[in-house]
Amino acid sequence: MKKSEFFYELPPEMIAQTPIEPRDASRLMVLDRRDESITHKHFYDICSFLRPGDCLVVNDSRVMPARLMGKKDTGANVEILLLNQRKKDVWEALAGPGKRAKTGAILSFGDGIIKGEIVDVLPDGNRLIKFEYEGSFFEILDKIGEMPLPHYITEKLEDKERYQTVYSHEIGSAAAPTAGLHFTTELMDKVRAMGVNIAYVTLHVGLGTFRPVKEEEITDHKMHSEHFYLPQETIDIIKKTKENGGRVISVGTTATRTLESAYDYNGNAERSEGWTDIFIYPGYKFKVIDALITNFHLPESSLIMLVSAFAGYDYTMRAYNTAVQEKYRFFSFGDAMMIL
Repeated sequence: MKKSEFFYELPPEMIAQTPIEPRDASRLMVLDRRDESITHKHFYDICSFLRPGDCLVVNDSRVMPARLMGKKDTGANVEILLLNQRKKDVWEALAGPGKRAKTGAILSFGDGIIKGEIVDVLPDGNRLIKFEYEGSFFEILDKIGEMPLPHYITEKLEDKERYQTVYSHEIGSAAAPTAGLHFTTELMDKVRAMGVNIAYVTLHVGLGTFRPVKEEEITDHKMHSEHFYLPQETIDIIKKTKENGGRVISVGTTATRTLESAYDYNGNAERSEGWTDIFIYPGYKFKVIDALITNFHLPESSLIMLVSAFAGYDYTMRAYNTAVQEKYRFFSFGDAMMIL
């Protein structure tokens, strides 16, 4: 298939710049694959589409406030974006202005609360930075770091917690697993009370999630790699759900990529931890998930391709065009879709 087949026209004003309050007041488009219907609801209606014995699988990764603004030892301004931890106190990061961030440069953040040295420049231009500080690195980061919001969000985020899910726990993402942003604590309690299990996976979302598909032939696209962890408790819950005829409902594309990477076509979890660069596009045969909750994704992105693989290409593109006509809110802080 061609990348251009996944394009749709989106007026810029429909890109959500701020999160809606409360979280579950966002709109919910419900797609039923049995009759290819489209229903318009709100996220707080989601229990109407769940059944006792179902299982929601959510990604509990927590976003790091990974953007740091500081100074070089020359006095020049510098900005870094932490990508992943290579070893204790050594991080891979994007640095700007890039050409000036050379090996040996000394950096200072938060008036010297954290200091760093660029110890290597990697082939792709990313930097390895070794940090020095007193106390807990993540606690300091929480005080002086900024959330690495996607490029299409230009409004300042007043409350950092609004770019976290209410169940986020394992810190390590550079971007939020946004399908889960619609859940409130109260809604999660309501879901549990009706007999729906909630199971957790961890996939640390990298900035590659925003990387565009550049090749016109989508099969030529190389996916970014992300680390995941699948607890034994989740494996057990999924097995019991399947045995009892319940549905495994994935909350988001990251939870989907975790499950589809870990399981084989016999329903067995082959891996409980590792790196995945799985690329899901139309023609893919799903192994685990029975339903999907997701946001509305960028045109020509790998994420809209994943959704098209699950719902069907024509049905997905019709739903997206309907969402534009109905003035849904798009992308990270936007509205949601549930595919049954």
